[in-house]
Amino acid sequence: MKLIEVADQKTAKQFLEVPFLIYKNDPNWICPLFNDIESVFNPSKNNFFSFGKCTRWILIDDDEGKAIGRIAAFINNKKAYNEEVPTGGCGFFECINDQNAAFALFDQAKSWLIDHGMKAAMGPINFGETDMWWGLLVDGFSNPYYGMNYNPSYYKNFFESYGFKVKYEQISNKIDVAKGMPEKVIKIAKWVEKRNGFVFKPFNPNEIEKFAKDFKEIYNDAWKDFENFTQVTDATIRETLEKIKPVMDPNLIWFSYTENGEPVAFVMILPDTNEWIKGLNGNLNLLGKLKFLWNKLTIKHKKMRAVIMGTKELYRNQGLESCMFMKLQEYVKPLGHYEELELSWVGDFNSKMLALHQAVGAIYAKKHTTYLLKF
Repeated sequence: MKLIEVADQKTAKQFLEVPFLIYKNDPNWICPLFNDIESVFNPSKNNFFSFGKCTRWILIDDDEGKAIGRIAAFINNKKAYNEEVPTGGCGFFECINDQNAAFALFDQAKSWLIDHGMKAAMGPINFGETDMWWGLLVDGFSNPYYGMNYNPSYYKNFFESYGFKVKYEQISNKIDVAKGMPEKVIKIAKWVEKRNGFVFKPFNPNEIEKFAKDFKEIYNDAWKDFENFTQVTDATIRETLEKIKPVMDPNLIWFSYTENGEPVAFVMILPDTNEWIKGLNGNLNLLGKLKFLWNKLTIKHKKMRAVIMGTKELYRNQGLESCMFMKLQEYVKPLGHYEELELSWVGDFNSKMLALHQAVGAIYAKKHTTYLLKF
């Protein structure tokens, strides 16, 4: 076996094709869009390169000369030095069921991180925000939502045998759309809406600059107290909105405002892109785009996912989240085709958000794990 750094179109193509070997007999796996994976490693498309660095490798089998594994390593300078020791990251790991191969990939990522001054690594994570490609799936091996890591169950043994330790667990819960939220929650939401004078608005694509500004203001206040928090930038928001534009439904994205117009809370829900890209095999070439457009016209979504939500600290525990979910329910139920809403993953350290999930009637769906390896 030999490791090759991805440095040209050929090796980039091999990097993208490794999963087809791993999941060839797995009906649950759906290939992510190649453009989205490649954009992570493109400095002109990933704002994280402005304050970090990243590289990746493929593992080639000596006998057949084909790629049998891959991994990426990266350093986010805004977060690397907030940990106990300088900490980088690794992710986009895929490998055949061979521990020697897996360990060779881990060794390579570890060596690169050490050479760049790191003393630990988190993984598998993304060189980007936590809402995409974050954590190792360890329970709930069903069809993944787009952007959520899916992997064989044997990866868990690879990580833990190599020495990775659990840093935190990521819990994903789901809501049965037909069942909806508990009646008592609906009553509370209606009372809050009527008595407290808050205003609730769906996203308006024609006012994208205003909503991007409101998103930034809410997010940076809502998440500021969490470990290793870094403020979201205008560039990151623009990248996010550009990515979701082809699949967003503005009526699934809601904002809360005071009577004076102060933005105080939001929830961003997207239809599950995987339902439209299944069968594209990652390609958005001309044929892929035509298939995507056809699927968009003919396939009614059954699933949606709450990508992210947040409420300013001063306005928590006032029922705003319940109000926004009520608005969503009022829109979604009459459509008749949505069956499930998966809520964005919550770290096991975030008891308040887990309690909120339970309050709106969500039940357990799956679990990912973010690991830490100290060198």
